[in-house]
Amino acid sequence: FMLMLTYYGHSCLLLDDGAHKVLTDPFLTGNPTAAITADAVAADTILLSHAHGDHFGDAQAIAERTGAEVVGVPEVLGLLRLPGAKLHGMNLCGTLVLAFGSMRMVLARHSSGVAGGCACGYIIRMGGKTVYFAGDTAIFSDMRFLGERDAIDYALLPIGDNYTMGPEDAALAAKWLGAKHVIPIHYNTWPVIAQDPEEFKKLCEAASDAKVSIVQPGASLELA
Repeated sequence: FMLMLTYYGHSCLLLDDGAHKVLTDPFLTGNPTAAITADAVAADTILLSHAHGDHFGDAQAIAERTGAEVVGVPEVLGLLRLPGAKLHGMNLCGTLVLAFGSMRMVLARHSSGVAGGCACGYIIRMGGKTVYFAGDTAIFSDMRFLGERDAIDYALLPIGDNYTMGPEDAALAAKWLGAKHVIPIHYNTWPVIAQDPEEFKKLCEAASDAKVSIVQPGASLELA
């Protein structure tokens, strides 16, 4: 079974290797682009990048319904009312080994949405692929280190601007990361982060060796 990515809109996506389902930043309720509802999405593991409502979203309800383990920094997890066994607190550069492979929590340059917390991204090894979920972030020079540390097959990068890096910075980030493929996220949810993904594709493919795949909310992509 190949690793499948399904994009649910904004920064919410599902990675499925046929046996395990990893869900990121499940903002579905109140998301005008959401391609699934919180009571229908599946998950074994939920990764939270930070505590802003458009990322923390439906984590509580989905974890209660599915029994999924929720991963995040301790301050973010402290906002959830779940048994301790269902929470896995980490911090930057920590690695967690799970049944599907592993994930490493990495730096993101962004506010965290909760006092004392920090925003993060994840480098996920699953289904024979290395996937970088950047969360909300500005561009930062240590993205070069991330690319040196891990050979990134797919980088999921925000392009919306205003709250995160915009298309130009995301294109440069793709170059610094050395990513083979890039999928843009965190855009067109609201007018303030409106972007043309086709223009980003042109920018990114001109600036780096990455191939850009535009995945519409509700669509899936096999990560070959």
